[in-house]
This record gives sequence, structure tokens and C-alpha cells, in this order.
Amino acid sequence: MSVFKKLKSFYLPYKKDFIWSTLFLMIMAGITVVYPIILQLTIDEVVLGGQYSWVPWISLGFIVVMAVKGLSAFIQHYLADMFGIKSVYSLRNALYEKLQRLSFSYYDNAKTGDLMSRLTADVEGFRFFVSFGFAEVLRFVIVVGASLCVMFYYSVSLTLVTIMALPFISIAVYKFDKAVHPAFRGIRESFGRLNTKVQENISGIHTVKALSKEQVEIERFNQSNQDYRSKQLYTASIWAKYFPLMELIGNISVVLLLGFGGYQVINGSLKPGELVAFYSLIWYILWPIMHLGFTINMFSQAKASGERLLEILEAKETIFDEEDVRSSEKIDGHVVFQNVTFQYQNEDTHALCQISFEAPSGSTIGLIGATGAGKTSIIQLLSRFYEPTSGDILIDGRQIKEYRLKTLRSQIGVVLQETFLFSSTVKANIAYGNPEASMEEITDAAKRADAHDFIMELPDGYNTMLGERGMGLSGGQKQRIAIARAICTNPSILILDDATSAVDMETEFHIQQALQEVMKGRTTFIIAHRISSLQHADEILVLDNGSIVERGTHEQLLASNGAYRRIYDIQYQDQKTIMQNAAR
Repeated sequence: MSVFKKLKSFYLPYKKDFIWSTLFLMIMAGITVVYPIILQLTIDEVVLGGQYSWVPWISLGFIVVMAVKGLSAFIQHYLADMFGIKSVYSLRNALYEKLQRLSFSYYDNAKTGDLMSRLTADVEGFRFFVSFGFAEVLRFVIVVGASLCVMFYYSVSLTLVTIMALPFISIAVYKFDKAVHPAFRGIRESFGRLNTKVQENISGIHTVKALSKEQVEIERFNQSNQDYRSKQLYTASIWAKYFPLMELIGNISVVLLLGFGGYQVINGSLKPGELVAFYSLIWYILWPIMHLGFTINMFSQAKASGERLLEILEAKETIFDEEDVRSSEKIDGHVVFQNVTFQYQNEDTHALCQISFEAPSGSTIGLIGATGAGKTSIIQLLSRFYEPTSGDILIDGRQIKEYRLKTLRSQIGVVLQETFLFSSTVKANIAYGNPEASMEEITDAAKRADAHDFIMELPDGYNTMLGERGMGLSGGQKQRIAIARAICTNPSILILDDATSAVDMETEFHIQQALQEVMKGRTTFIIAHRISSLQHADEILVLDNGSIVERGTHEQLLASNGAYRRIYDIQYQDQKTIMQNAAR
């Protein structure tokens, strides 16, 4: 029960619903045991004893009992559902909030489909047991306890003989639980992998079709589906093995009851009605015990689900506000990196090694280098998406840990290389970082990003609904909206991570012209593969294998004839060749 103890904060606040549900469950269970007593009185007192005047009263009593039980069942099921629904509402919110707080390092190893499976299937598996599993356990205890009390009242010796087989059923139930829990854990994990496969395929469907890999993806999905099927079949084999065994042991108890009970009826030490009541009562014990397999089934699924949910809730938060962080304040944007070294989790090599530079407030820093050189790692550390392995990062002379995360990131506008737009209006996407922005501010941001004209050509202008991930827009249009979103936050530090990679040369020129005005008074970091995007920077850092190999202005780096000059010659030689070919 350790899993349920760890998750108790989500269902204990609603214990009132559970207590009332339990009360009506006790009424139901108590009434259930009354049936055999009514049956015994009907046989012994009415049929054999000739007390026919009892018939109306027994009938009336039976109707009342049925009505009370039906009403109690309705209230109990309703309250149990309320208890479960309220509990998982809080749990689902906590899981989502936790996912928002977890750092990038957690998502580096997490699978989107698996996380979706945990927030849906696993949450529902836990809810089902909270709603009905606890009630089934209580029903088992109450019905079995009450039935045993009535049986002992009728005949102690017959009760002892009848329950001789129960320890063997208990052993079978215990072994069943030991076998079925790992099996259900495997099913949950396999389902998460299956979900991930579907999610990845749908997200990458354009790549799949472009490369004609539909059949390959079908085969990969089939492999995951086969794994899921095999785990379900294995679990079904456990059921097929243990449930008939428990039923066999239960039937042995019935044989002992009929044999020894019949002998007592013949000797006159037990009435016929009492034997019939005994027969009903023994099934009130045997069926709950055998039905305990279903309860264990629910328990095992809920336990497996709870373990997967706890993996999220107990995941370590590596990026968080320190106790002595400063309250919200305006950042000027003076950035200093001092001997910063950084290594991604589960990687052997350093992404950055002894990086040092200074970006005065309002300056523009260009970052260039081959893929994997460490450019994006620098801006991810600046936004505190990761913590440096060693070294210090200062903004306005203070460690970035001294700023609240919300304060820090609200004053850093980021345009990432991989543009993400929400399934909402163009207006809402631009104002996402600044929900209180006026329409004038939104329009101004779009104009500066050279996005206003194409937005106005959309069916509903700024109120046009975008498809998932900005479907319906070109790559360049999505990047320009992302640039407008960053501008709309009015940041002190602006980061452009290859922000114009998806636009043509002419559009890039217009955006660069607009950004010149936007960058005034803001510390700007430009990551680019095109030298044209950063040649106006106050300082350009050339990175290779996580180290700064060159630094200086555009003119200084061209004169040095180093790595920057080689990149320049390659890019402009390509352009020169294209122009010569076009002239021919």
C-alpha cells in the first residue's frame, strides 16, 4: 500500500465522500446477509412449521429490505464515483503542474507518448480503484465477517468444516497477486511505448510520406503492438491458471458443506432451512474471496499506474528559485560568462568548455559555428533551462540564480530554431508571452517582424485560427510570428536562435532591417549559419567543439584569415557561383 500512502494527499481531502459511501456500503452488505435468514425462516417456520400467517410479514419485510438496498446502492455508487473523480482531478492537476516545473534535462530523456499515457490511461486506472477498489475490499470484509457470524450462530462445527478450504484459497490469491502485478506493470509500460510510436508517427507523417517509409512505420508499429499483445496474453494466462484453481477449492468447501450439513440435518442437529441458509452464506464467503482476484486485478493495475505517476511527481526539479532570490525587477541586460563549462546529462563530452565573454547592455553578440559547436547551449544556460556544470553566469553583476525564474525569463525574448505555434489565433500566439498586450502592441510587433502583411491576407486576419503546430503556414511565416511573439514581450535580452533560417534572402533582409530598430537598447544574441545575419554584431564568437576559437567584429575576423574567414569564403563563393550560373 506504499503507493497509495504516497498519493494520499490527493484523496484524503475528499474523505467525507468516502466515509458516507462506506456507510451506505455497510448497509448494503448487512442487508445482503439478511436474505439467507429470510430464506431460513420461510423454510423452517412457514413451509415446515405451518406458520402461514408469517407470509405477509416476510413478504413485506423482503420488499422493504430490497428497497433499502437499492437506494443504498445508488447513493453508494454515486458517492464512490464522486470520491474517485475529485481525487484524480487534483492528481491530474498536480501532474500537469509538475511537468511545467521540470527542467529540460527531464524532457531530454522523456517520451511524449509515454507521458500522455501516464496522464490519461494511468490516471484513469488509479481512479477506477479509488472509486471501486476500496469499496470492494470493504464489501469483502463486511460480507465475509457478517456471513461467518451468522454461520457460527447456526452451527459452529459445520462452519469450521466448511471454512477448512479457505486458507488454500488465500494462498492461491496471494500467489496470484505476486504474479499479476509485474504483468500489469509490463502492460502499462508497453502501452506507453505504443503510444509514443503513434505520437511520433503522426508528428513526423510528412517525413514518412516524403521518404515513402509507410511500410517501415507499419512494421515498427506492428512490433510495438505485438509486444503489447504478448504482455496482455501473458497476463491472461495468469488469470487462466489461478482463477479455475480458486473456483475448484471453493467447490470443495461446498461439497464439505453439503456432506457434513446433510448428515447434521438427518441427525436433527441442524434444520433444513438452516442448511439452505448455510449454502447461501458459504457462497457469500466464497464468491468474494474468488472475486478478490478481480479486486487484486484492479489493485495491481492501480498500483502499477500509481508507480508510474509517482515517477513524475517525485522527479527531481533541478531548476528552481533559490530561497534568497530577488523580487521582480527590471533587467538592463549586461551579461557575463565566466569560465562556464557545461555537460548534458548522460553524455561523456562537454557541450561547453571554459566559455568566457562579456555582453554589455544594449550590445549585439553573434554566435557562429558548426552544428553541435555549443551555440544553442550558451543561450539555454542564459535562460536557465539548464545549470552550468561549473563557472558563473552574471546578469547586471548578479548570479542568474539570484533572479526569480519568472523575472529572468519574462525579460528574455527567445526565438528558437524550431518554431512552435499553438492551436489558437494568430493574435493569441503573438501575445502569448504578454497576454495583456494591446492590439496596437501586437500589430506593431508583427510589423517589426515583417509579418503584418501576410497576416492581413489570412481569412480572419489576426483572429485566424491556426492548425496544430501552425499547420497552414509556411516555415518562414511561422518564424516571423515567433519573432513577433518575442518582440511583444518587450524583453531586455533578445535571443535569435537561427531565427531567419526558414525565410528567403529577401525576406531575411527585410526582417534584419526591422530587427535593427528592435535591437536598439536590448542585449541581443544572434545564432546564425548565415554571416549576413550577424555581420553587424558588436562582437562575434566563433565556436568549435564547445570552445571559443575566435572572437571579434566582422571586419576583424575577416582580416584574421581563420575559421570565420573560411565560412565567409564558402558562403559568398557559393553565392558568386549561383550568380555566374544564372548569368549564363
